[in-house]
Amino acid sequence: MSEQNTFYITTPIYYPSGKLQLGNTYTTVLADAAARYHRLLGDDVFFLTGTDEHGEKIQKKAQAAGTTEIAYLDGMAKEIKDLWSLMGISYDKFIRTTEEGHEKAVQKIFQKLLDQGDIYKGQYEGWYSVSDEEYFTESQLAEVYRDADGNMIGGKAPSGHEVEKIQEESYFFKMSKYADWLVAYYKDHPEFVQPHARMNEMLQNFILPGLEDLAVTRTSSNWGVPVPGDEKHVIYVWIDALANYITALGYGSDDESLLEKFWPANVQLVGKEIVRFHIIYWPIMLHALGLDMPKEIIGHGWLVMKDGKMSKSKGNVVYPEDLTSRYGLDAVRYYLLRSMPFGNDGVFSPEDFVDRVNFDLANDLGNLLNRTVAMINKYEGGVIPAFTAGKTEFDTDMEATVAQQVAEFHGNLSAIHTADALESVWGVVRRANKYIDETEPWVLAKKAGEDAQAKENLQSVMAHLAGALRAVAVMLQPVMTQAPKQIFEQLGLSYPEGGVSLADLTIDQVPAGTQVVAKGEPIFPRLDTEQEVGYIASLVSKDTKGKGRAVKEAAKNAGKEAEAVEESAEPAKPLIKYDDFDKVEILAAKITGAELVEKSKKLIKFTLDDGSAKPRQILSGIRQWYPEPEVLLGKTVAIVANMAPRKMAGEMSEGMILSAEKHDIVTVTILPDSIEPGSGIE
Repeated sequence: MSEQNTFYITTPIYYPSGKLQLGNTYTTVLADAAARYHRLLGDDVFFLTGTDEHGEKIQKKAQAAGTTEIAYLDGMAKEIKDLWSLMGISYDKFIRTTEEGHEKAVQKIFQKLLDQGDIYKGQYEGWYSVSDEEYFTESQLAEVYRDADGNMIGGKAPSGHEVEKIQEESYFFKMSKYADWLVAYYKDHPEFVQPHARMNEMLQNFILPGLEDLAVTRTSSNWGVPVPGDEKHVIYVWIDALANYITALGYGSDDESLLEKFWPANVQLVGKEIVRFHIIYWPIMLHALGLDMPKEIIGHGWLVMKDGKMSKSKGNVVYPEDLTSRYGLDAVRYYLLRSMPFGNDGVFSPEDFVDRVNFDLANDLGNLLNRTVAMINKYEGGVIPAFTAGKTEFDTDMEATVAQQVAEFHGNLSAIHTADALESVWGVVRRANKYIDETEPWVLAKKAGEDAQAKENLQSVMAHLAGALRAVAVMLQPVMTQAPKQIFEQLGLSYPEGGVSLADLTIDQVPAGTQVVAKGEPIFPRLDTEQEVGYIASLVSKDTKGKGRAVKEAAKNAGKEAEAVEESAEPAKPLIKYDDFDKVEILAAKITGAELVEKSKKLIKFTLDDGSAKPRQILSGIRQWYPEPEVLLGKTVAIVANMAPRKMAGEMSEGMILSAEKHDIVTVTILPDSIEPGSGIE
């Protein structure tokens, strides 16, 4: 028997200074999907999350609440664990940095670094943000306040939090000593940080200008891990917090068997706001300790609102509990993992959430399941026929589509590109719905009594639909915790407690003679758009008056959309003849370069391989939706190739990249990698 593969994945440990919102939840749901995926492949998985429980801000929160730090933290840790239980998070360990084992290991780490000369004592003078638990130089601040003489008297961190002048004795980590090593490591391991643009940002902004030594202790606050032998100092947040990824596996304890088994981590997930600490300080710390680097660190984007990042001060926060209690866990997990493009920010809106539930879940998937179960009951007495491959050209194409989409699903989810993985799943769903229209089972049923071939073809259709639905349910397991089992039950299939293996998934795995349910209930009921958009909008506002306005405005807008649909008997654009369309040349092209246009706030300059000898340059006004355009590198897109060239912001544009737009959100149309550059699209 071959040795079982291991998979270690971590989330950042959350700072328990307040209630976690939908954006915070995304990281943990993303990690959970990856952990579930690898378990279903048969891998030995360790999934870590937890709380970062030291620091001045925690001390102030506890004082404001009139309680002790640990009592405050116990309540917050319970609240977060309850949230993860609600969200179906299957973590293997929840670490708290106030645990005795972690604190002792952090002291050993500090002592080791001190003994080998990587930490030294000095004097710190600079600007500090209590909210961020972070020191800043003047050049790193987003805003600086000065007095009448031009002297700096304060400012704001990039997060928007106020900074204050700090002067105190501190221990420093010699980050500068390892700057050259880190640059070389980046160069030799381009896969280390994803998306790659995050690595370039750190190089340009922090490392190449001169990496500064890092203050790693405080004396002005005593809520932290004491420095061994110098206990007026407490170990500052980043050595303490970052060490959790190895102390959770037993580093520095009497039993390091988990560390030997699972380290280095396969994937470490963090939000882009803390990428710097994880791809500069963390690898240097590990290198100084003589440990291997994580295989990959992913700095994902934020789930934002139309008016910017979710923020309590803005009053635009959405809490996951409010959505799951009304729409169910599967709908919320699906939305988070489908709507966030890899590496970029995702935009949450009430309209988009309701549309995802109605169109993707209720219409596409739910309707396919209902139709299939109903037809098997009506035409086959409720019994799924035996699967026979390739009875018709439609059957053959259906089988090929499932095989291709399953392969793409594995490729995407193994890279934790969940939006792309779910697009592969929906490739099967859409193909199955089209397959029903192509094969017309109702016509075959009328002929089946007298035509043996029609009867065989009808049986083949039912078997293919059941097989496709089973494949969809199996692929959905990492994302949804309930729907896969419900689909299995409606198809009359048994669903094992640990789930169904994702290995060797094919369309022909439904046993012949399986009895489906007599009548399937909709697993995703369709939502009333106007009512639910209004409800979600009410969750977003920060006060009663604001909620009322939001509900009325959302309902009004939803009503307008409904009226527009009803009044759309006439097409929005004039009908065209085939000859008009034939004038447009649409080609597949691969993006080989992507950069922001300096003279424009809207434009991105793309270089593309369109199959010709010369690269093509296209400018596209999608910077708002792709602020880090490097995430599109290597993607195959559709372009209008025969547009007259034109100049924009001093640059020449030779065509147009096709994209989809809905609710003011633009998404570039990505084609399968199997389509070669230069292929015509008709």
